[in-house]
Amino acid sequence: MNVLVAYATRHGATAGIAERIAGALRGAGLPAEARPVADVRDLAPYDAVVLGGAAYMFHWLKDATVFARRHREELADRPVWLFSSGPLGTDRVDAEGEDVLEAARPKEFDELTALLHPRGEQVFRGAYDPDAPPIGLGERLTRHLPAAREATPAGDFRDWPAIDAWAEGIAAELRSGG
Repeated sequence: MNVLVAYATRHGATAGIAERIAGALRGAGLPAEARPVADVRDLAPYDAVVLGGAAYMFHWLKDATVFARRHREELADRPVWLFSSGPLGTDRVDAEGEDVLEAARPKEFDELTALLHPRGEQVFRGAYDPDAPPIGLGERLTRHLPAAREATPAGDFRDWPAIDAWAEGIAAELRSGG
């Protein structure tokens, strides 16, 4: 059971999650590799796919969404899982009292769930380094807004035990023939 962990990342935090998932799958005895979606042209060598992307402002990175739409028929024919990274900080609930991870679910997941019928989905916390070079005009501009700086906590908030547990669940399902 050869597994692809395909991902779209902006600053590398999602790539780190994808590499961790692929490593956990390999540790469970499944051949797995993590690759950026831009580098994946053919899904034929893979029996299962874990597809992830960073989310900004409740939207999955466009590269991940385009990949899912472009390969929808191939993905619908194999086991697929979706993940997203993005929320920063350690708060469990937001100002409205909603679970932060549930509230951060990318809007594209409704469409992708109907298209791909994933076996599961997960939102993970991300990481933010304010000293990393900004990518794009929007990011460059928001870094200069005092409210944005105050609302964007710096640090690595990825929950490695949760990521490992999710990957182990995928491995168990694949090993059982699911």
